[in-house]
Amino acid sequence: MTNGFEFWDYAVFIAYAILILGVGLWMSRDKAGHEKNAEDYFLASKSLPWWAIGTSLIAANISAEQFIGMSGSGFALGLAIASYEWMAAITLIIVGKYFLPIFIEKGLYTIPEFVEKRFSTNLKTILAVFWIALYVFVNLASVLYLGGLAIETIMGIDMIYAIIGLALFAAAYSLYGGLSAVAWTDVIQVVFLVLGGLATTYLALNTVSGGEGVIAGFSKVLDAAPDKFHMILDEFNSDGTTNANYLNLPGIWVLVGGLWVANIYYWGFNQYIIQRTLAAKSLKESQKGILLAACLKIVIPLIVVIPGIAAYVMVNDPSIMAGLGEAGQLSIPSTGQADKAYPWLLQFLPTGLKGVAFAALAAAIVSSLASMLNSTSTIFTMDIYKQYIDKNANDKKTVNVGRISAAVALLIAVIMAPLLGGIDQAFQFIQEWTGVVSPGILAVFILGLFWKKTTNNAAIWGALLSIPIALLLKYIPIDALEPWMHQMGLAAVLTMLVIVVLSLIQNKGKDDEKGITLSNELFKTSPLFNIGSFVVCIITAALYCLFW
Repeated sequence: MTNGFEFWDYAVFIAYAILILGVGLWMSRDKAGHEKNAEDYFLASKSLPWWAIGTSLIAANISAEQFIGMSGSGFALGLAIASYEWMAAITLIIVGKYFLPIFIEKGLYTIPEFVEKRFSTNLKTILAVFWIALYVFVNLASVLYLGGLAIETIMGIDMIYAIIGLALFAAAYSLYGGLSAVAWTDVIQVVFLVLGGLATTYLALNTVSGGEGVIAGFSKVLDAAPDKFHMILDEFNSDGTTNANYLNLPGIWVLVGGLWVANIYYWGFNQYIIQRTLAAKSLKESQKGILLAACLKIVIPLIVVIPGIAAYVMVNDPSIMAGLGEAGQLSIPSTGQADKAYPWLLQFLPTGLKGVAFAALAAAIVSSLASMLNSTSTIFTMDIYKQYIDKNANDKKTVNVGRISAAVALLIAVIMAPLLGGIDQAFQFIQEWTGVVSPGILAVFILGLFWKKTTNNAAIWGALLSIPIALLLKYIPIDALEPWMHQMGLAAVLTMLVIVVLSLIQNKGKDDEKGITLSNELFKTSPLFNIGSFVVCIITAALYCLFW
């Protein structure tokens, strides 16, 4: 397809690229008389302010998975997919209040490092290998694939060249500069991300209304596709047939079941997310950053889900399609190709705004790639290389190993990315397969943090058995377990049960010697955090009531 880019679109995008690379390389430089050490490279010298933490959390999280994948899910099943965002807002509050105080008190570089301090080196290594494999083969590969798909759809560039271009862009500043370069460029990325997302939402709703504005467009979308605005899906359609989307978002169980496993694992125990909070100036600064991210999560569906629903209304309204001309007939999204919805919309933006929206998409992709690369290299370097290969490695060698391991991870992901072709609703695919690993990790961490009787051997057996348990539940022919969120929730419960039983047998009910002593003082939070958290919870509850 012709990309429709004009001079000002290219100008905006090139200016964005120069700005990101310039800031990234500037932040990567070694200060006069100071050679970059491990804390500088992996934890940004523990100097990040709250606003950099909050925006960087969102930039790391919002990627092609959301812009392409969630818009595709919005096209296919509607607003219900926003549960990932709105429940994440509540999850962030929980993480800020109950997990961060423990992690920051222990001065962690990596999440596996907590496992070593609470349990053992063996368990730390098992989980470190889990994470590296997940980041490289699922997260990095899928972000590159979806990014390549978007660029191929919008600009007509072959996917393999688009994937290589995105990989080189992310590598250009993140491999050398580490977390500091990633976090500070993320602040700029979020500005582009929000502006570009809002521009696309405006365009889609204004087009639906025939140029009468966003409010009229939203009203028309509500009238044209009321079934797309239910947060809680029914198992059966109005004609008595099974609702295929129920398998991905199983009704009320989304609120009380397996999605909590995915959310708490992702926001609480996922290295490339939590690493930003570990790099804060202080615990209070980190908690303010978490609160900012929670507020932004409430807004995200407006820029990633609503455009997908609007695209659904557009392609099913002959009068709108007729008004779009020949361009509207190219790469039209369908139920079987829902992930084309967002790239299809971008081609209708006016000159200049198209460049902004494309820069937003690139920002989302590149910032996530950079974050994942930095965290993959952090885990490999600190938890595997320094543990087993060179325990006495100095700072210079450690930083260089971090850069090399990130480059290798990126190369593997570039090779893997094209193999993901043909997947519809890639966001759901990523969540489903991450859900095979997350129940075991969640069980180990929750019991390790809050149950002093949890033993190392029990945690190791729980982590190892969680994978076969999850796979067994995935393929066992029981209709009630067909929604993968049920499988994920039950896998977490069964893994916790295994750990509890083995711990009680081993320690005969006594506290483990490495159990964490908790106090009310540890979990005290500032009035700002408490008030902000209450507001986030009220707004989230109101949204669910409004779109029940």
